Amino acid sequence: MQSVSPRFFLSKEGRSHMWYVMQVRTGNEFYMKQQCERMISPEAAEKIFIPLTERKVQRNHEWRLEKFPLFAGYVFVISEQVELFQTEMRRLYGFKRLLGADGEIVPLTTAEVTFMEGLGGKEQIVGMSEGFIENDKVVITSGPLVGREGLIRKIDRHKRKAFIEIEMFGRPQKVEMGVEILWKR
Repeated sequence: MQSVSPRFFLSKEGRSHMWYVMQVRTGNEFYMKQQCERMISPEAAEKIFIPLTERKVQRNHEWRLEKFPLFAGYVFVISEQVELFQTEMRRLYGFKRLLGADGEIVPLTTAEVTFMEGLGGKEQIVGMSEGFIENDKVVITSGPLVGREGLIRKIDRHKRKAFIEIEMFGRPQKVEMGVEILWKR
C-alpha cells in the first residue's frame, strides 16, 4: 500500500498546520463544535468545523434542502499545535478523542485533504448532485459527484440519496450524499 504524507498548510503568519479529526459521540457533533469554539484557544486550533452535506428531505409533504454532517461522529480541526489542542480538549464535556495510530495523533493525508477540498470547497458544504440512470449506469451531470460515479454504491431515488464509499481516516467510510436522479431508462 502506498504511503501518503500528511498535507501541510501555511497559516497567515507562514506557519504550517494540518487537518486532524476528533471523534465524538454521533449526534453530538454540533454541540462539541460549539464547546470547542468557546473553550479552545485560537493558538490551539485555527479552525474547527463539521463537513456538511446537503440533502433533500420530505417534511409535511414538501421537499426541503437540509444540511447534515458528512461524517457522523466526527469534528475536523485545523491546527499547527495539536498537542496544545489535545491538552485544551480535556476541558470539553463528553466523549471525544483525536484519531491516531499506535498511540500517536495522525493528521489527514494529502490525498484525504485534497479530496475533502474538492468535494466541499472552502466552506466544506457538499451540495446536491444531479444525474440520470441509463442501462443501470449512473451518470452524474452536475454537483460534487461529477466524475466520482465509481464511489457510488447505492442510490435511493425516492429519498434522493446516494450512498458512497470512500477511504478516509485510514479505513473505508460509508457516506450519504444528496442526489437528484432526473430520469431512468
